[in-house]
Amino acid sequence: MNKPLSHGSDLDLDLFRNGYLVALDGSGDFPSIQAALDAIPADCTEKYTIRIKPGTYVEKLHIEKSMVHLVGAGADQTIITYDDYALKKFPNGELYHTFHSYTAFIGADDFTAEGLSFINSAGPGREVGQALAVYVDGDRAAFRHCRFIGHQDTIFTGPLPEQPMDRSFFGGPRDGAERRKLRQYYEDCYIEGDVDFIFGSATAVFQGCEIFAKNRLSDTAAAEGEVNGWITAASTPEDARYGYVFIDCDLTSNAPAQSVYLGRPWRNHAKVCFLNCWMGVHVKQEGWHNWNKTDAEATVVYAEYNSAGPGAGSVMGRVPWAKILSEQEAAEYAVPIILSGEDGWEPFEGMLSFELASSELKQT
Repeated sequence: MNKPLSHGSDLDLDLFRNGYLVALDGSGDFPSIQAALDAIPADCTEKYTIRIKPGTYVEKLHIEKSMVHLVGAGADQTIITYDDYALKKFPNGELYHTFHSYTAFIGADDFTAEGLSFINSAGPGREVGQALAVYVDGDRAAFRHCRFIGHQDTIFTGPLPEQPMDRSFFGGPRDGAERRKLRQYYEDCYIEGDVDFIFGSATAVFQGCEIFAKNRLSDTAAAEGEVNGWITAASTPEDARYGYVFIDCDLTSNAPAQSVYLGRPWRNHAKVCFLNCWMGVHVKQEGWHNWNKTDAEATVVYAEYNSAGPGAGSVMGRVPWAKILSEQEAAEYAVPIILSGEDGWEPFEGMLSFELASSELKQT
């Protein structure tokens, strides 16, 4: 079934040179996304586009082939969801732990996705533990117009840290693998969670995204001033110049005022920066938490530039070990500087606009 995709006369033929159509109703090449992924030739050296018609696909995806491009009809129409979680047990009684809980594992380079929702529907962390919507462990991974929805640990940006802190192994598909420096890009996406819901070691840019901190507190807990959550938990390698960079993002929430931290360090060299972001009233004025690691205060890089909104930072309001950048310092956080690397990577370079691609998909 390795055949060219249909396309309209206005479309760039290179985008759909190779690929498949997925449709739940049987009108495509495959009824499931994983079946289409499995059909991609193992020795393929060109981008493969899998177009996915509207529908809710209850699947646990495992992607180990490079240059895969998933295109949905829109994040509100093409939904990928599963409900594994850390406290779930395998038949032998062993726990899944965090890194088996993903809805989608992306373990190859040059992956792109547009117009999709990735959801972990397992439920709140207090009931099920961590539950990943995506585990992204490839270099040059890019997402545009996607939604990522979960509770605790929604997005994991690989690689894993060098060693776990609370047991002898991490578990999951990359436990024990060689660590690489990975770059990721998220544009015009919606990301929802409550505790550490963007975490990991990659250098990742989030541009024009909405970051929604979900309320997990009871009325009593909220009245007592309990912490609702932490947006980031970076484990940036010590020798990486950049960790997480949020540019022109909106930080929104239904959590109580002054109940959400911008981040805490999963490892001591965490690097997170917010540039030109709007921050709601839920963001705590001190901004950052040290995760009870006072030594990390001297090694993390937590920074902001030109924040706006009721949760915006100031020199006087934020913790003293965070930084408000100057205009000159902020200029060092331009996307090409962060992501280009030695190969000159430009996310979505030469690709058809999502608006055209999704419009054509809806017409099939």
